[in-house]
Order: sequence, then structure tokens, then C-alpha cells
Amino acid sequence: MSAPLAASNGRVKEARKLSRRSVRTERRLFLADGPKAVEGALSVAGCVVEVFATSGALEQHADLLAGVDTTLVDERAMASLSDSVTPAGVVAVCRHLDAPLEHVVRASPRLLAVCADVRDPGNAGTVIRTADAAGADAVVLAGQSVDAYNPKTVRATVGSLFHLPLAIEPDPAAVVRAAQARGLTVLAADGAGEVDLFDADLSGPTAWLFGNEARGLPEDLAALADHRVAIPIHGRAESLNLSTAAAVCLYASARAQRS
Repeated sequence: MSAPLAASNGRVKEARKLSRRSVRTERRLFLADGPKAVEGALSVAGCVVEVFATSGALEQHADLLAGVDTTLVDERAMASLSDSVTPAGVVAVCRHLDAPLEHVVRASPRLLAVCADVRDPGNAGTVIRTADAAGADAVVLAGQSVDAYNPKTVRATVGSLFHLPLAIEPDPAAVVRAAQARGLTVLAADGAGEVDLFDADLSGPTAWLFGNEARGLPEDLAALADHRVAIPIHGRAESLNLSTAAAVCLYASARAQRS
């Protein structure tokens, strides 16, 4: 086996540049950090460009990396590629996965999660993970939402980024109109909504619209939805955070559509 590459190696330095959003956007490449992310990336044909791993990770994740052309790097090089406090020792350079919005809605989804101006990478990643778990057909990051390929977003999806279609659309209103044109009922998750979640008819094709963590949905965007739906608060909590609210709504839809 050849000697591991150091952090100063040209290939490592080029991969490290993908920590910057501008470089990710220009090259349409990103880093998948950790065994779960790499496993997900390897399951998508043509997604992985290169895999970097330490000798320890090669041994620990032998089953995952068996038959995979892997570039050996030292610990300092791995630390430079990972934004984790304790790197897991394996990182993949991957091609972007997002598809145009029209491709996503053309597939006639029955359950769609739309994040409008969701800025926190942990929240966005958790919504993608939850949508995957609930059996949603796709996720759309709309407006000024966080970069789907931000390392923290990718890590928060725990591999789910690679499991379901993703669209990125600058205009949230265009997402609402496209979903409605395909026969989906668009429901805005809104604490002041006129419909109680547990009274809503969720059995048909549905697109859930989730807003910014601090400001919620803009009034003009919420007004485009077919209904505004509130999650009832039975205790003294003021509200639910975004990712928790998304989980409740998506699973309510999943249950109704499967019953």
C-alpha cells in the first residue's frame, strides 16, 4: 500500500476547497463525511468521485470500503477534510444530487416537504432525514434556505440526502404553484393556522410548507397555500421547533395516506 497523502497534497487541498459554498456551487461537488454519508453516496450510481480514508478507517469500515478505490490519507489530512470534532476517518467527494423542480413534481409525488428560508443546517438536514423516514417522495429547499451540501446539513441527514429526490428552487412561490398544478394540496405549517392538524384531511397528495426557524412563513407565501394548519399545543410550551413540527406533520400525512 502506498504512503498516505498528507494535508499538503494537491488532491487533498483541492478536495478541501469544497468546504466553501462558492466552490461547491461552481464545481457541483461536495464532501460526504463519515461512514453513513459515504455508504449513502456509494449507493447512488455515479455519485462518488473519490473516497479518502485513514488506515484506521480502512480497517474499521472494511465491509463498507471493500472493492472501493480508496485514497489513503494521514490523520492531519483527514482532519482538514472533515468539520467534525472527531473525524470518523472516511470522506467522499460527491457529485451534486439535486434535480430541477419540474422533474420532482413531474413524478407525481404524494408527499412533499418544502423548506422555505430554512437557514439552520441542522434543521434542514433533520427535515430531509425525517422526510425520508416518513416515506416522503421528495424535499425542496426553497428561497434563501441553507445550502443542501453544507457539511453540517449533509451530516444531519445521516445518509438520507442520498435516499430521496431533492430540488433547490430560489422562488418558494414557484414551488407552491408547481405542486398545486400537479394536484397536490399545499398545507402551510402555521401556529396560527385555521385548521387543526388532527382535523385536517391528509389522505390525498400533500405538500407541506415549512418556514424560517425564527420568522415562520412570510404572509404572502402562506397565503398561497390551500390551508394553514396548526399543530395543537396541549401543554404550556409556546411552540415546537421547526424540525419537530416537520416530523409531526409529515408523520401525520404518512399515517393518513397509509390507512
